[in-house]
Amino acid sequence: MSHPAYGVRREVSPSAAVVLENNPSTMTLDGTNTWVLRAPGSAECVIVDPGYQDLDHLPLLTEQGPVAMILLTHHHPDHTEGAPWLAERVQAPVRALDAALCRDADPFADGDVISAAGLDIEVLHTPGHTGDSVCLRVGDQVLTGDTILGRGTTVLTDLGSYLDSLRRLVDLPSGLLTLPGHGPEMADLRVIAQEYLDHREQRLDQVRAALDKLGADATARQVVEVVYADVDRALWAPAEHSVKAQLEYLRRG
Repeated sequence: MSHPAYGVRREVSPSAAVVLENNPSTMTLDGTNTWVLRAPGSAECVIVDPGYQDLDHLPLLTEQGPVAMILLTHHHPDHTEGAPWLAERVQAPVRALDAALCRDADPFADGDVISAAGLDIEVLHTPGHTGDSVCLRVGDQVLTGDTILGRGTTVLTDLGSYLDSLRRLVDLPSGLLTLPGHGPEMADLRVIAQEYLDHREQRLDQVRAALDKLGADATARQVVEVVYADVDRALWAPAEHSVKAQLEYLRRG
């Protein structure tokens, strides 16, 4: 599926629309997806991940109707930086797993169900990309933040936690629509999570093979130069973060 022009609200399902921020990069893909959630017939909406403090993007979010709440999937600024500006303009609370990101509301926790804009939004703590990463399940769709992207793979800080998070998503019912923080929406989260899990296992095998070649004390950069030799070097820096997580995982046994 293709994205709309920047700053154009696009309906994805009866209860979810996306406004794409104009901040493309190797890390953000086409840009940050800001999700607008509301039950059919609800005047209010929930805004998820308002993006940077981008004064071309944020005013568009104030036009989506009364905002009941702003939710954040994790702390990275391409998802959260604009939240205080938006919260002040629309007089809405901000909630996240990390209390430091919240405004006029308590942090949420794994398993919480947030009722707003006619919807029940279930919080799934899915650490790995960051320690505070969450997915948000809304009926038959799941907002995955940066845990699963619309294309490619995500940068990791903790591989063990990430593998557990993927297994949790694999255990969800089949057929759930995937609404990522970057890139296009995708069908069947369970299938995609399994593909991510398989990919991580393959990468681990490649890292093990690189260590056999380079020696057990090889640095993450040395491993990247072997495992990612056929990948654009512009992606080597983020890859190095993920390889560090893989090395820590393997060295912990």
